[in-house]
Amino acid sequence: MKDTKIAEPTVERLVQYHRLLEQLAAEGQKVVSSREMGEMLSFKASQVRKDLSYFGEIGKRGVGYHVDRLFKHIGGILASPRLWSIGLAGVGKLGEALLGYQAFRNEKFQIKALFDVDPSKIGTHIQGTPCYSIEDAPRVLREEGIDVVIITVPTGAAQSVADRVVSAGTVKGILNFSPVTLSVPDSVLLYSVDISIELEKLLFYLKHRER
Repeated sequence: MKDTKIAEPTVERLVQYHRLLEQLAAEGQKVVSSREMGEMLSFKASQVRKDLSYFGEIGKRGVGYHVDRLFKHIGGILASPRLWSIGLAGVGKLGEALLGYQAFRNEKFQIKALFDVDPSKIGTHIQGTPCYSIEDAPRVLREEGIDVVIITVPTGAAQSVADRVVSAGTVKGILNFSPVTLSVPDSVLLYSVDISIELEKLLFYLKHRER
């Protein structure tokens, strides 16, 4: 790899390439071209070639990429050095949906603890994962060595939940699904997923396409 400072869009495309190649391998396809990958993912073929050559995987002109080899190559780039321990704060409809999402059953990470304020959920196991009071989050995060917390609580509670989990001292990253801007220390990497913004972007581009 030429540089450890990889742009976020490049990482996103790598994940998409990896998922596509996994699908193609399952379907028995042996070789794929950059044009075919680009068409299936709505990228330019030149962008696919640029991304893959950047990471040292160059296909043969007129032949393309060997699906299995490229899948393993990108998998090695995306591989985690260890199993990440995850906590999830907010076991409402979105939280439970994420728990049931197949992509969250992954060898790179494990959801080890859930946190909520609902007395009917606290002390139970939800989809096999123990649920604790959000009040106990700092203690549980430390005891379980949890590195990353996913926040799916209502907007009004998101900052206080972020403050509470950060106070544990073990959290290195937060993935925030609440539609609010959070403030966290520089030592904590924060990524936010705002579905409403993504929808607005989609509608914006659709409007201009129709023109």
